[in-house]
Amino acid sequence: MSQPMVSRGFRGRQRSVEANLPPGQYLTNDFPVLSAGPTPRTQLAKWDFTIVGTTLVQPKRWTWDEFQALPRVTIQADIHCVTRWSKLGTRWEGVALDTLLARVQHQARFVIAYCDGGYSTNLPLNEVLGGKAWVVDSYEGAPLAPEHGGPARLLVPHRYFWKSTKWVRGLELSVDDRPGFWESLGYHNDGDPWREQRYQGD
Repeated sequence: MSQPMVSRGFRGRQRSVEANLPPGQYLTNDFPVLSAGPTPRTQLAKWDFTIVGTTLVQPKRWTWDEFQALPRVTIQADIHCVTRWSKLGTRWEGVALDTLLARVQHQARFVIAYCDGGYSTNLPLNEVLGGKAWVVDSYEGAPLAPEHGGPARLLVPHRYFWKSTKWVRGLELSVDDRPGFWESLGYHNDGDPWREQRYQGD
């Protein structure tokens, strides 16, 4: 009885994995560490998170303990770095931006996330609401390590990972858009991995 012919290139379930990869990305099991400068190591007793902006009726601030008392969620998400690696099924815990922004009155259309180390990134408000973005402080069931943005980072998995700014300390709400750190250096303003919006002009 003749054996069915199977191509050497056949990889079983690889197609379902590739369906989750944006164009130009490759899959990794590692979690590469990429930073533009030294890794901040903020003590929790000195950490706070603030929401500011000219459109705010009143700014809002949480200490670490107050932030931990907010409603928390678990998020499972694929992440995609502009340097072309993707990591699937990552698990985080934190507070939804919906929860944070519901506690302030504003007329903003954009948010600028800022962090320790002078880093910032910008996003339209409609891209961080509706269960699209979180401030996370736990990764795979453990406190978020400093090299990965701990004690807390922004998580916006539907955008390239530079939009998920490390060491986040707050949000500035604005009527007008304003480029963040990497955006001002030539990265795309939107950063949609499925449209390969890596750099200005993409």
